[in-house]
Amino acid sequence: MSFPRRRESIFLNFSFLFFNLTTGNMSIQNLTEKIEELLNKAQKTSELLKLEDKKNELTGYDFEMSEEGFWDNQEKAREISQRASDLREEISEWDSILNNLKDLLELAKSGDKELEDQIEKELEQKEKEFEKLEFFVLFSGKYDKNNAILSIHAGAGGVDAQDWAEMLLRMYLRFFEKKGWSVEIIDESKGQEAGIKSITLHVKGRNAYGHLKSENGVHRLVRISPFDAEAMRHTSFALVDILPELSDEGEIEIKDEDLRIDVFKASGHGGQGVNTTDSAVRIVHLPTDITVVCRNERSQLQNKETAMKILSAKLLERQEEEKASKESDLRGEVQKAEWGSQIRSYVLHPYKMVKDHRSDYETQNVDDVLNGDIGKFIEEYLKNLKK
Repeated sequence: MSFPRRRESIFLNFSFLFFNLTTGNMSIQNLTEKIEELLNKAQKTSELLKLEDKKNELTGYDFEMSEEGFWDNQEKAREISQRASDLREEISEWDSILNNLKDLLELAKSGDKELEDQIEKELEQKEKEFEKLEFFVLFSGKYDKNNAILSIHAGAGGVDAQDWAEMLLRMYLRFFEKKGWSVEIIDESKGQEAGIKSITLHVKGRNAYGHLKSENGVHRLVRISPFDAEAMRHTSFALVDILPELSDEGEIEIKDEDLRIDVFKASGHGGQGVNTTDSAVRIVHLPTDITVVCRNERSQLQNKETAMKILSAKLLERQEEEKASKESDLRGEVQKAEWGSQIRSYVLHPYKMVKDHRSDYETQNVDDVLNGDIGKFIEEYLKNLKK
């Protein structure tokens, strides 16, 4: 009677060993399939981003930067250098993940069981890296790679609205700092009691306009007013206007006879004097009555060049709005959000929440958002555009 039990025990031990071996092999096989799938996605995404075209573009920039006299026009040289640097970083990131995934695939195909845990950890890391890089696919618009002109205007509501405009300014400055972008104040009008009436910034960074176009529109704040002696709840509005910085490629034709250019003495931010010369520039486009003021630089010429760039962007915006309006009339739809139709609400009382009304994304981490953590709002808005 003992022999059958011994034979049954041997059979069970053999079955257990066989199960371990087959599941182990399947684990390696699953890892190999996952790596192949991720590599395939990464290759298709790099093709979608036209990575080879960008490599050719970078080669052209490198050749241009090596030519004698490249720095004679310093502003143009800085723009080309920045564009080349951004391209080099993007290409390097994609080349790195593609090469690493190919190496990891070869390692998985070797079938070395002892390396299974290491391969799995590496795959998890590459999945996270790809998720971050995949985000850049959302920047497919014509001007998404450009620098941006960001303006904030306090709405109706007096000092509360002006304080809210300054809170938004702080939020964006924190966001720029986290992104490693540079920013210059082009024009600023401070409130008499607190906050700002309006401010215009020149934002320079990788895909700056692509990120910031999501912020274009009315931002609404609900809170207990710090300026109300009765501590009443107030609703304040501020308008954020985002424009792409245009290159000097004649995208918008501006005739000299359509301009009125005024120069005046600039005063510094906060009222201090900058200089005693007429360096600030105001340009009025007579056919549209669009006015641009720039008083940031000490040089009148530099202020004029910056003002012309902003004017070109505003004229392009108007041109595209008119085109969209005609198309929406034909479709019987109205797409443009007007003043009073807020894109995002920030509620500090009676509860805490920030909600984007276009993507429906919301969070209760209001303090983080006001400290510049707006990346998820940008991502959800851009994903919503692709739907």
